[in-house]
Amino acid sequence: MQTLHAIITGGSSGIGRELGRRLAALGYSLSLIARRKERLDEAAAEIASHFKNPAQRVFVCSADVSEADQAETAVQACIGKLGTPDLVVTSAGVAVPGYFSDTSLEAHERSMAVNYFGSLYVVRAALPAMRARRQGRIVFISSGAGLMGLFGYTSYSPSKFALRGLAESLRAELSAENIGISIVYPPDTETPMLEEENKIKPEETKLITGVVKTWSVEAVADCIMRGISRGAFAITPGVAITMMNRAPGVTIPLLSWYCGWLVAGLRRKRAKRSQRPNDRAA
Repeated sequence: MQTLHAIITGGSSGIGRELGRRLAALGYSLSLIARRKERLDEAAAEIASHFKNPAQRVFVCSADVSEADQAETAVQACIGKLGTPDLVVTSAGVAVPGYFSDTSLEAHERSMAVNYFGSLYVVRAALPAMRARRQGRIVFISSGAGLMGLFGYTSYSPSKFALRGLAESLRAELSAENIGISIVYPPDTETPMLEEENKIKPEETKLITGVVKTWSVEAVADCIMRGISRGAFAITPGVAITMMNRAPGVTIPLLSWYCGWLVAGLRRKRAKRSQRPNDRAA
């Protein structure tokens, strides 16, 4: 019995892992790509527990998708094991928030390498087989920060903006080949990556991102699955993200003004705190 096949990068945790669970329950076989073998094995065991028929399989491949050779080798191994993918999800990502002046050049380069080129390399490796069969869908996981640049995300936002350009260009090229393209703009989501971000976010960034509620990974995965099922190009969880995508000319300036107002207020508070010892001394 032939099953559908999905390749998921970043499949060992977060949104990628949750999508793996959902797809397993729909009858897909899964190929999971991530760097850490032990976490891949753990994810594979959990995902396999959701299988619905004995023909389903899960294959794991340890690779750093920011390296073109590793990404190519991993994708070809997945295709060799489970066949041409019906679905490719690029969920591997990295975020290192911080002030621009404090962010290393290496952090900027790593963000582009993982978030943008890590997606490009994987899609480039999988696409020939998909085109030969004239079937499938590619899903890029971007971010709400890929629709609007945010304070403290000078290394992250540009890499997620770049994915939109890639997705739009590919949609235009592949429209006649029965290969669909989707791009997802999740808000802050309860994932291990967000936990790490929160440890080093500038105070201004915490204030801004705290305005919108953090979504559960399950809720984001539900939204993504609905978007895939209806063949949506832009998948936008929540009202704020949807308005940023659909009416950017109105929504983005308003949000930018509000974020600027929050930052200005925080800076005024800092200035007052710094003046208090001097006032007491006087």
